[in-house]
Amino acid sequence: MSDDFTLTQLRYFMAVAEAGSMTAAAQSLSVTQSTVSAAIAQLEHEVGQPLFIRLARRGLELTPAGRRLRSHTIGFLEDAGALLSAARDEEAELDGEMTVGIFAPLAPFRAPILLQAFERRYPRVHVTFYEADQEGLRRALEQGRCEVALMYDLGVAVAADAQVVETVAPHVIVASNHPATQNPYAEVSLRDLADQPFVLYDVPHSRDYFLALFRQLGISPRIRHRASGYETVRSFVARGHGYSILNQRLHHDITYSGGSVFPLRIVEDLPPIKVVLLFPSLGAPTRRATAFADVCRELYGVNSAQPPSN
Repeated sequence: MSDDFTLTQLRYFMAVAEAGSMTAAAQSLSVTQSTVSAAIAQLEHEVGQPLFIRLARRGLELTPAGRRLRSHTIGFLEDAGALLSAARDEEAELDGEMTVGIFAPLAPFRAPILLQAFERRYPRVHVTFYEADQEGLRRALEQGRCEVALMYDLGVAVAADAQVVETVAPHVIVASNHPATQNPYAEVSLRDLADQPFVLYDVPHSRDYFLALFRQLGISPRIRHRASGYETVRSFVARGHGYSILNQRLHHDITYSGGSVFPLRIVEDLPPIKVVLLFPSLGAPTRRATAFADVCRELYGVNSAQPPSN
């Protein structure tokens, strides 16, 4: 392997990795396919390993070497742009495209607000959100398909340098006509609800977290319904089919079914969920990813384990 490569080759490489084909990449770059192919071939020669594998009907996929190169190239090209701006005595304003991974159940609560705040500050950065489960986000980070990911600290090994953005306490929801709503402090003990039907938010890792809360208290929930949709859980509860435990709280208590739920603080001291930011393990975080992390902390860094209000 030599070190005789060019920024143009790296830009073409990133375009092919994004598009999944030489033809689509050439169109996005407004160059010929042969130009892109030649650049990739030269880059593979310099690396000494193939960067793509060709799959029938699926186009091109990155090899392990290609994934490693992509992880480093994102930040490298960003730094190159900043270097040119500095040489021209220009302010190195953030620009370009950034993919942010986000845990799917968390997305509707956080993505729109984060995007609005980030775009106001960095209007030249085009942000795309990639929604997935915890494992899908971990893979996306490893493969360099995301510059940063916002997720729960559940079910995956969280790196030591993960940044905790906020902690979110669990709370109970019951139907608006449930007797527990008469509590003047809007709180309830899980022990008092243990014999009542329970609606479990049944998604990977979250289900384990919720069930562990009961085990910590030495009780078992009487699971009556399981649902993988956040609004399905709320609708079942609103119609009197049981109570549930959730973390994220909507700004209203109306459900899709037309009924309403009532949030209650849990009196027992139970562990909250941590919302964390993770970065690819290879290479330093990009300036865009660091800026996104700053916006996350500014918006949610002080929102720690707050009880729900009605």
